[in-house]
Amino acid sequence: MANTNIDRETLRELADEGNETALDRLADAADAAGDLGELSELLDEGSLHAGVLLTRRAAAAGDLRELQRIADAGYDEAGHELERLLKAPTDGHRDGVSDQSQRSCSHSSRAAVGA
Repeated sequence: MANTNIDRETLRELADEGNETALDRLADAADAAGDLGELSELLDEGSLHAGVLLTRRAAAAGDLRELQRIADAGYDEAGHELERLLKAPTDGHRDGVSDQSQRSCSHSSRAAVGA
């Protein structure tokens, strides 16, 4: 069985020479280490896999600004995820109006009608 424990320097050299698989392995290593700075740098270098990993983290955290940044860096799926989150109904809100506001408005309307 071959040794698959490749050091980071070798992966970096291969990635710098255009090897996409090495770039993906660097992204996986950064993700496993929780190194968001490294993942962001890899995205800036054109790693779509880093975009996938960053998007997954940002979407889980509901970080809309980060999703926008990832989309701006060239990973289109982050933009789709951002739109999905923006269009999703929020807890306690319908069409951007809170339940409390709706109750207040309907109470005011009833009072005006009864006056």
